[in-house]
Amino acid sequence: MYFKSSMRYNPVHKTICGYYRLVESYRNAEDRICHRTILNVGFIEDLVPEQLNIIQKQLTQRAEGKLALFEQTDDALANTYVTKLWNEMVSKKRIELPEQAKEKRKRLVDIDTIKHKDVKEIGAEWLGYQCLEQLELKRFLTSLGWQESQIQLALTQIISRAVYPNSELKTSKWIRDNSAICELTGYPIQKITKDKLYQSSLNLYKIKQELESYLSNKTNELFDIQDKIILYDLTNTYFEGEKQNSKLAKYGRSKEKRSDAKLVVLALVINVEGFIKYSSIFEGNTTDSATLESIIEKLRIQTSATQRALVVLDAGIATEDNLTLLEQNGYDYVCVSRSKLKDYQATTGSVAGQIITKNNQVLTLESVSSATSRDYYLKVKSPGKALKETSMKTQFETRFEQELEKIKVGLSKKHSVKQADKVHQRIGRVIQKYPSTSKYYNIEVSTNEAGLATQMNYTKDEFAHQKKIDDLGIYFIRTNLAPSNEQTLWTIYNTIREIESTFRTLKTDLDLRPIYHKNDDATMAHLHLGLLAYWLVNTIRHPLKQKGIHHNWQEIVRIANTQKMVTTYAKNQDDEMLYTRRCSEPNEAIQKLYNALNFKCYPFVKRKSVVHNSALKKNKSIDLKHFPPD
Repeated sequence: MYFKSSMRYNPVHKTICGYYRLVESYRNAEDRICHRTILNVGFIEDLVPEQLNIIQKQLTQRAEGKLALFEQTDDALANTYVTKLWNEMVSKKRIELPEQAKEKRKRLVDIDTIKHKDVKEIGAEWLGYQCLEQLELKRFLTSLGWQESQIQLALTQIISRAVYPNSELKTSKWIRDNSAICELTGYPIQKITKDKLYQSSLNLYKIKQELESYLSNKTNELFDIQDKIILYDLTNTYFEGEKQNSKLAKYGRSKEKRSDAKLVVLALVINVEGFIKYSSIFEGNTTDSATLESIIEKLRIQTSATQRALVVLDAGIATEDNLTLLEQNGYDYVCVSRSKLKDYQATTGSVAGQIITKNNQVLTLESVSSATSRDYYLKVKSPGKALKETSMKTQFETRFEQELEKIKVGLSKKHSVKQADKVHQRIGRVIQKYPSTSKYYNIEVSTNEAGLATQMNYTKDEFAHQKKIDDLGIYFIRTNLAPSNEQTLWTIYNTIREIESTFRTLKTDLDLRPIYHKNDDATMAHLHLGLLAYWLVNTIRHPLKQKGIHHNWQEIVRIANTQKMVTTYAKNQDDEMLYTRRCSEPNEAIQKLYNALNFKCYPFVKRKSVVHNSALKKNKSIDLKHFPPD
């Protein structure tokens, strides 16, 4: 660092004299010596060359962090200039302080020594962690007297179940090898075992009622939901294994067509935004219509509705007794009629209208009434449903006629059954096999005096058959409300699609099926943990859908997993090993999710440490997983 002067006009003295600049020399990337001006000092008239040498020497020593044997000289004027110029350089940030320069030199690393280790997934886990922070689940568990380690493990398990739905054994391996979740929750990763995950899920199930009530009210408060419409439906999932001593596992009608496996039934009450209000688990042979009575008492408690709520039901639950039960308990209802109306007429003044669905199907809606019921009915004509029912009807008719044809041909063959009573038994078995098809056929069997069937003929009742064709694709929506128009009722009923989406997310995205647990307590805890993970998923997806982002959960996890946590090692100029732990930059897709949710992009910017080379040799494996989030 030295003074450099140039001759300029001095307006004060109106003469030409020296204008001083404090200059520094450096080498550029091409190894050429260059100069840069650190400070414009100005016109100096009260200093002699010896004093200038003292000033520039002391400023250089200060910048390099070197202390002269006698830092101050006897020259008071030179000392004053040193202090003044140094303070001006620092205040204007024209020079780095010695400690800053030393730190900067330490961070200059040899690019050939850079290594990346301990790469873990962090994006989806960070979304889940911020979601649970939004739900204030940690505060709630603390209020119940849970210890900090229990809460950390519970948060770890809920997020893990949402991001990587699998068994406790595989989850423990995933947490240790693939995920940075413990760096977010603070739970020691070396303590993660499948047994602790089992126990954590059992602990969460013990407070099922309190958790459901809290999360129901919290999500309503968070998203300003009033629970005016409540959806109720059931699904079942199957077990792998015999489950011989289980009270829950029973054979029943499997919705996955697993008639070989025992089942358990899951009943859910949700609102139209997809948030669970109440859940219950029944034995696998429980019928849909038998569950509502045990659920109805919980509906009002678990919802925040202060007025008469509307319950939307699937046809399997909408028996006459259940509809009466709902009305007696102060609920309105909307459902699909379990049977088609036979004697009905268009409501006075109503005109059939058409709407276009999301998949571009044109539906015909018409308000109708029946003398046998005081409820309001909406007749729906669906071309898609008609096409499906036509295909099924044609298939059944073909199979039915093929069975009859076998019997008919057999009457003309030797050694075949021809006794009239046996032939009628064969026909009866075919009719029993295809009851919905057989009623449109007239079957006649001719017999001889010996009681042997000689001929069989069958004809189709064309009038009844045509009426069946005309009724294909038609179903009736029933309600005790008096909606303002047909489209309003249709819109209300279509909220049932939300509970179908809930079951699809639970079974497909959160791996609720099959169940491998051997005892009933573990089964209940497994199902409950899946519901808690769904709460997290829906709390993330709900605001995303409001912003026009309709990704399913698996797609959100795929996008989020592009963000990683990584440790970078490198040697600096002092032969020290530096390592830093930080998140990768979010790409455009995950940044869009963060912005839509108003979430932070990083759990922390970076964590840095310096290890001397000798220490690194003694400790080849460095645990970096203890860093807490900012």
